[in-house]
Amino acid sequence: MALSYKTRKRWSLVILIIGLPLYIAMAVTVMTLLYPDPTARAPIWVELGIYIGLGVLWAFPLKFIFKGIGQNDPDAK
Repeated sequence: MALSYKTRKRWSLVILIIGLPLYIAMAVTVMTLLYPDPTARAPIWVELGIYIGLGVLWAFPLKFIFKGIGQNDPDAK
């Protein structure tokens, strides 16, 4: 079932306003669980790689919602 332009636009706003901050909090929690001692952190390149990986990972399953949202409504007259 394909989503209409208006529905995809609404879902993209919900994802960006509510879902993305929740995902960021989850990513920070994962890093805290992996390295609980603040004095014994992972090397900066490992930490950066994990954050970049988690930052890109959220977009792949949601790509179909964000595709074409910046364009004009194709169904509008």
